[in-house]
Amino acid sequence: MNTALKYWKEAATLILAAGHRRGADCLSSTTLVTATPGSPLDSRSHLPHNPRFDYDILMLQRSSKSGFMPNAYVFPGGVVDSSDFSSEWLDIFKQLVDPPNFGLRNVRQHLETRPPIFATDRVKLGSPIPGEVAFRICALRETFEESGVLLVVSHQEKARLSRSMKDTCASHPLLDNEVKIPSTELSKWRTLVNENPSNFIRMCKELQVLPNIWALHEWSNWLTPVGRYGMSRFDTVFFICCLKDIPHTRHDEKEIVKYQWSTPSQILQSFQAEQFWIAPPQFYELSRMCQLPFLLDLHNFSSKRATEGCEHWLPVLSKDDHNRPVSLLPGDKLYSMDTSGESRQGMSAQDCGLHRMVILGSHSLNLQVSITPKYNHLAPVTGPVGSHDPNSHL
Repeated sequence: MNTALKYWKEAATLILAAGHRRGADCLSSTTLVTATPGSPLDSRSHLPHNPRFDYDILMLQRSSKSGFMPNAYVFPGGVVDSSDFSSEWLDIFKQLVDPPNFGLRNVRQHLETRPPIFATDRVKLGSPIPGEVAFRICALRETFEESGVLLVVSHQEKARLSRSMKDTCASHPLLDNEVKIPSTELSKWRTLVNENPSNFIRMCKELQVLPNIWALHEWSNWLTPVGRYGMSRFDTVFFICCLKDIPHTRHDEKEIVKYQWSTPSQILQSFQAEQFWIAPPQFYELSRMCQLPFLLDLHNFSSKRATEGCEHWLPVLSKDDHNRPVSLLPGDKLYSMDTSGESRQGMSAQDCGLHRMVILGSHSLNLQVSITPKYNHLAPVTGPVGSHDPNSHL
């Protein structure tokens, strides 16, 4: 943990995708929706009409009593705990892999451009566990706490996984998630982990399993903008994991009051219909996934792309030429900020393109993206989503 941070708390979240049918529909059939490089995407474009997704995404509804984004539908995740950086993980992982990379693939992104959440030297902060490992543990632990989905590797799987990690050219198969743990045992440990995050370590020791950090692929890094959701601000790394089938899921009935497995387009359509609310980062990432309606394509893309690294995105709130509220992202011609994330006027533009979310209403966002994504990432499917409401904004 980095207790020296002034503005943000570090956190991790997991985009969990799972196939909802098997067979021919799972064959790769990628068709990307793209724009001419250097020119704005057509503002009249919309999400694909009834795209045939063969996978669903797990969304969890936060309690109305939550101090941060009450009632919002979010990906599972939460704030990092000191136990996620505990040296006890060294003993657990040494059965299979050793530090410093714990069997994770090397990221090609230069250290000076890596997001601080990864680039920070954790040894200087008193932990031998690097951020790439600890934040994956955090995402897995929080997913288990909030949804009951436990992604671990059993002792029986360790030999196969070890061979897979040594073969860097091998393709990584979709995760089965078929660790045989009795439901009563899982329920007991879930209660204990909810009571104290350090019990996640105890659970792994006693059940003789490893958190499956290798199934999680680095996806993005979002920071909470100034003054949007109260005093709480988070520096959150987003991972993605693809499962063959939807696992048994159950919300915790405390922080999370409901769960839903739906396709990216269904989630965005429900947002548009004001059936529930999702935050801008979730909106953006779901719009990216609309480029890949097939699970195998999403899995292969996320697995290969993860070694490129990711950007450090802090939205800056401003106004566009029509005096509409916009959330500016790095690369936009108006984007500029100081170290606290406050907008700074009069600074030179970082780029000459558009990379923004125009806020038309509480359930209405318009993505405008003309830049080329860095680190071989996807551009979102763009266009207005939702009804116009000039008196309300996110």
